[in-house]
Amino acid sequence: MSQKILNSIQKIPATFLGNQENRDLDAVSIDSRSLQNGPQTLFFALIGANTDAHLYIQDLMVTGVRNFVVTHIPNGCETKANFYVVDDTLVALQQFAANYRDFFEFPIIGLTGSNGKTIVKEWLNFLLSPDYNVIRSPKSYNSQIGVPLSVIAINEKHNLGIFEAGISTSSEMAKLEEIIKPTVGVLTNIGSAHDQGFLNVEEKIKEKMSLFKNSKVIIYQIDNRVDSFVFPKTKAFTWSFVSKEADVFIVKNRVLDDTILNVQFGEENFDVKIPFQDAASVENASSCLMVLLYFKYDISTIQNRMQLLYPVEMRLKVKNGINNCSIIDDSYSSDFQSLKIALDFLESQKQYEKKTIILSDIFQSGLSKDELYTKVSQLIVSNKMDRVIGIGETISEFKDKFTNCITFKNTAAFIADFENLDFSNETILIKGARSFQFEEIVYLLEEKTHETVLEINLNAISYNLNFFKSKLKPKVKIMVMVKAFGYGNGGLEIAKLLQHHKVDYLGVAFADEGISLKNGGVNVPIMVLNPENTSFAAIIQHQLEPEIYCLKGLHAFLKIAKQKNLEQFPIHIKFDTGMHRLGFEENTIEELIATLKGNNTVQIKSILSHLATSDALEHMDFAHSQIALFEKLSSRLMSELYIKPLRHILNTSGISNFQESQYDMVRLGIGLYGISNDPEEQKQLEDVGTLKSVISQIRTIAARESVGYGRKFMAEKPTKVATIPIGYADGISRGWGNGVGFVTIKNEKASILGSICMDMLMVDVTGIDCKEGDAVIVFGQSPTVAYMAQKLNTISYEILTSISQRVKRVFFR
Repeated sequence: MSQKILNSIQKIPATFLGNQENRDLDAVSIDSRSLQNGPQTLFFALIGANTDAHLYIQDLMVTGVRNFVVTHIPNGCETKANFYVVDDTLVALQQFAANYRDFFEFPIIGLTGSNGKTIVKEWLNFLLSPDYNVIRSPKSYNSQIGVPLSVIAINEKHNLGIFEAGISTSSEMAKLEEIIKPTVGVLTNIGSAHDQGFLNVEEKIKEKMSLFKNSKVIIYQIDNRVDSFVFPKTKAFTWSFVSKEADVFIVKNRVLDDTILNVQFGEENFDVKIPFQDAASVENASSCLMVLLYFKYDISTIQNRMQLLYPVEMRLKVKNGINNCSIIDDSYSSDFQSLKIALDFLESQKQYEKKTIILSDIFQSGLSKDELYTKVSQLIVSNKMDRVIGIGETISEFKDKFTNCITFKNTAAFIADFENLDFSNETILIKGARSFQFEEIVYLLEEKTHETVLEINLNAISYNLNFFKSKLKPKVKIMVMVKAFGYGNGGLEIAKLLQHHKVDYLGVAFADEGISLKNGGVNVPIMVLNPENTSFAAIIQHQLEPEIYCLKGLHAFLKIAKQKNLEQFPIHIKFDTGMHRLGFEENTIEELIATLKGNNTVQIKSILSHLATSDALEHMDFAHSQIALFEKLSSRLMSELYIKPLRHILNTSGISNFQESQYDMVRLGIGLYGISNDPEEQKQLEDVGTLKSVISQIRTIAARESVGYGRKFMAEKPTKVATIPIGYADGISRGWGNGVGFVTIKNEKASILGSICMDMLMVDVTGIDCKEGDAVIVFGQSPTVAYMAQKLNTISYEILTSISQRVKRVFFR
């Protein structure tokens, strides 16, 4: 692999500057935060809208990295490493991956479509891996960056590749085609995803089909919109549920919880059972069936393997565990590439310094067992894991390669010995192949709560953060508000992610919130916006930074600071410019200046104020008057005290509506969580939280029967009623009941019947094909938090922050 990496990098258009002392390369990285970076890493310094990896090259040198692809060499680094200087590091990464791909001649399956790519990829891996050493995209690595990283993972032992390609606008697929070079193409689905990036559906289809311009065959559900874009040299292998003109005609029949596919292919006519009934899964399974037919699998093998298909868990989840543990659940896959991703995720989300990994045998690496487990051991060492628990016969053979390691032959043996294993105050990564049934281990370690959960999409938080950062002028810093338990979403976990993204400040309301974050390992500076005088000692002890907003508070803090012999302790001065909530008023500035002049116990880190109408454009003049007063007061304070602290006045709406007043820093709040007061901006944000529950019971009531307290709902006809275990004690407003609100079950609206109870609510599921145990969406994409707020005549903040902490938060990526 080392020689292939070296040859691939030497082929890109670059100017080489270096001493060539360390050219033994076996890994490629783009993440400066990864603990896996080291002397054998080739690092591409990518430049994003708000990030520039060149800033971290000196830090990477400390970890031993000596080979970099850059657009420029940072000052002081010129003679200390090897540099490939290019015009664009992302283009260079793609060129490098395309060069690397050329070393391998085996079949490559390329997947694209609007939906289903990752599911089909994982199922094809399951179906084909008994016969091939498969390399596939980890998770959903299908972007302009993800695809090259996926392809670079190929090694000499692989003999089949499965890679997915995702695009959001025109002219993107050509770059991915050059990297993947698929010999077999699979078009999964043409839906509405990313429609906004194309002029029309024809342009989107044409762009997606360009992935297959050099493929031998393309497999797709027959569609006259697609037919015209098949390349002349590419064979079309089509299937359909409705058209017998397709190469393969499939008839669907539901039997209990399964679907029987009657397959008519040439002279063959046979049945295949799959354990799903939903339309998307049946369609994805049909795509997989077509690949097996193209690869000439016999009917009995197809039947035997297809009936074993399983739900694919595509997310890494963070869960609360027993004995004050944090669990990262990745219990459905075990391959080398996904292990690297999971370990990086652990590092960004760890809540405890002590780290344990529960790891099954690793499959489909393409490497010899000795080479594979040597690499796994090196990976675990680089990530500074404290304990390794191996499960499986193979990993047990190589136990000696790991330090502080115990092994078990199978999951049952681990469970039998569970009571003798100590799990407490640690972060536990559970990483296992599906056949090991590690979900049983997750169940043992997971803190037991009821079935209502608030799922928090960490990818969406990262996306929303970068969306607002893209609006900032260069060098403007960003503070992110994580007060009120992260606006109801979970404070520590989100703070950890923000720390990973290197935000400049975190904001909390009260000292205990900040102390909790500090105790959880957060080291980003934390501002306490509403400190009580009684909390000043604790604020100092935990190195928090108080906002000071009145003379009484200032004198109280200076007194305790003097008692503790503090010097230059950071504080933040707040002016009231019209909000009339907290802050020094203009008539107090003389005494404020006199008190602070010559005082060395404190250092003013920032001066701030708060806009009252940043989201109300009809009060634009008032907002401008606030900004003008802030400019006046802050400038005078800075001038009189000869200081130059950060200044900030803009909140989420202010970032978008008053970009000329960004000063030195802005404060991002509700926008991080996917909420905007601007309908157009709202379309560009991603939903962060989905509140989910399940159906506890279903009953049918007759006409004139009632539901709930006070008989507020009276049935006019026979009505099927489902009871959901969530109520106003969980944070659902009673005003959302009695037909005002609804939940979503099987993608259909179910109106809330009668009054919402403390722990339950009832909904009308007449006409919805559902059963007890089925999932229920209380809010998320439908209904949205904004819709609920509108109907309840309140604001989105109240909906989010009302969700009780007895509702379990599950974080996923």
